[in-house]
Amino acid sequence: MTVRSDVAARLTGRAVSGERRLSGHLAEIALDDGRVVVVKRSDAPGAARAEAAGLRWLAAAGSVRVPVVHGHEDGWLVIDRVPQGRADPAAAVRFGRDLAALHAAGAPAFGAAPPGGPVDAYIGPAPMRNEPGTDWARWYAGQRVLPYLRRSVDEGTLRPREAAVVERLCERLPALAGPAEPPARLHGDLWSGNVLWAADGHVRLIDPAAHGGHRETDLAMLRLFGCPHLERVLDGYQEVAPLADGWTGRVGVHQLFPLLVHAVLFGRGYAEQALTAARTALDG
Repeated sequence: MTVRSDVAARLTGRAVSGERRLSGHLAEIALDDGRVVVVKRSDAPGAARAEAAGLRWLAAAGSVRVPVVHGHEDGWLVIDRVPQGRADPAAAVRFGRDLAALHAAGAPAFGAAPPGGPVDAYIGPAPMRNEPGTDWARWYAGQRVLPYLRRSVDEGTLRPREAAVVERLCERLPALAGPAEPPARLHGDLWSGNVLWAADGHVRLIDPAAHGGHRETDLAMLRLFGCPHLERVLDGYQEVAPLADGWTGRVGVHQLFPLLVHAVLFGRGYAEQALTAARTALDG
């Protein structure tokens, strides 16, 4: 039995009947009762704990569905496999309604970690600190934009004079943020690869960077990296929780966070997109 199979057996309490490696960090494990689980390995300290806590916090809202978490230990995470379906307009509307309900479930503060989740968490492989705040603009600038901006400058991805554009945007955030909203329960890394269209017609969300934040941030990330039937998703969302006037003009503000994270991880192209988003928001 491999380490992955051993972990799956221990955390599910079932014998293993087969294993299929998907990558160096991911495997599907068949159990003796016919179920299939996914075993994921992360070498980053606390990452498995953060992901498990995030999935459980999202599930507790009783809205958007997530895979069942069987447990985590020593960098391993075991969750149910999601049988794949196809994206269709009806599923997209359902997803939008469910996402609105997830956001409405709320969080204790902007930057609040899921219960049982660490303060020092991750968005993808990048570190992400969950430090609570009460004012969204100040918190978003200090905890979600500036840390990745500084790292981009330190690593030479952005020049200091370019970084000044984003810094000006951060200074103007109170005026650009739109009407005040309570902290929403965010997935936090809501790009299309983390939206699984399941065989039962319901979306499942995976790989969260869950925290308390502004609901427009999740929606901006869906738009940034593309989502099938996005307009139908938004239709369903607005049926349940209409967005504040001017939200489309704030999309770039909310995209700064994921763009700067990607600049840190993948380089100059995303840094240039972040600069464009900042300049557009300042000019608007």
